[in-house]
Amino acid sequence: MLAETQKHSEHPLKRVEYSTFELTRLTPHIGAEIRGLDLSKALSAEESRELDAAFQDWMVLVFRDQAISRDEHKAFGRSFGRLHSHPMHKVGMRGEDPEILPVITTPDSAYTAGDGWHTDVTCDAIPPKCSILRIHETPGGGGGDTLFANMVLAYELLSDPMKEFLSGLSAVHDGALPYVGAYKAKAPEGGFAKTEHPVVTVHPESGARVLYVNSGFTTHIKGLTSQESRRVLDLLFDHVATTPRLHCRVQWEPDTMTLWDNRCTQHHAVWDYYPECRRGERVSVLDTVAPACL
Repeated sequence: MLAETQKHSEHPLKRVEYSTFELTRLTPHIGAEIRGLDLSKALSAEESRELDAAFQDWMVLVFRDQAISRDEHKAFGRSFGRLHSHPMHKVGMRGEDPEILPVITTPDSAYTAGDGWHTDVTCDAIPPKCSILRIHETPGGGGGDTLFANMVLAYELLSDPMKEFLSGLSAVHDGALPYVGAYKAKAPEGGFAKTEHPVVTVHPESGARVLYVNSGFTTHIKGLTSQESRRVLDLLFDHVATTPRLHCRVQWEPDTMTLWDNRCTQHHAVWDYYPECRRGERVSVLDTVAPACL
């Protein structure tokens, strides 16, 4: 049921000219590199206003040469809202600071976090609004890129009958799927969060419709048989993974920071650098509203 021909977005052209920084597009519809901002310092009102505008337009923003401290990293995150604590902190598997998520892969790692298409922590009733990852050690031989997918465009490229079918459906997002099933964590008392979200949501700021299921957390669609649910989800997951038009690719350098809108993107951390290392830290920002129904 996916559209057989490419559809052209009716969204207005995205802004590329700003007075407080330089912006270079990664693709025409998702991802941009920002030059000229020092994120170790508090942003001015005009810098913040323009950065918010770029964030809404481009969904993924990349900042180079940001040799900042943990406190400065967290302060930048707080400029977007209250910081989130990752569920893996509750089971003692992700560092001592509940507001900092270590992202470390070494030759001894059984897995690398995010090695598969997903949206962060959609098992929560109110998933994070955005995340900010700073990588400070990259593999010497290259690799370790992160792919991002535009889930607004993913929805737009569906056929009209498929859009109509998905409208009004909800799906279950279960933290046990990645944290127990993939990461082999012991569930905390009461288990990891499990929440129903609409299959198609509305972005709270832009009003755009967003395809909101992901292979990292979504287990099934409510109201369908298990076989129907599996077929539909696999179709949608394949749509995200195999449609290059949806993607941008961030190539990391030491002291690169990337900010992404968790409400309208998915991402995939590519583990193609074994046995080399990749190290960084991430902060995420709490949203104030749950994913909205159409």
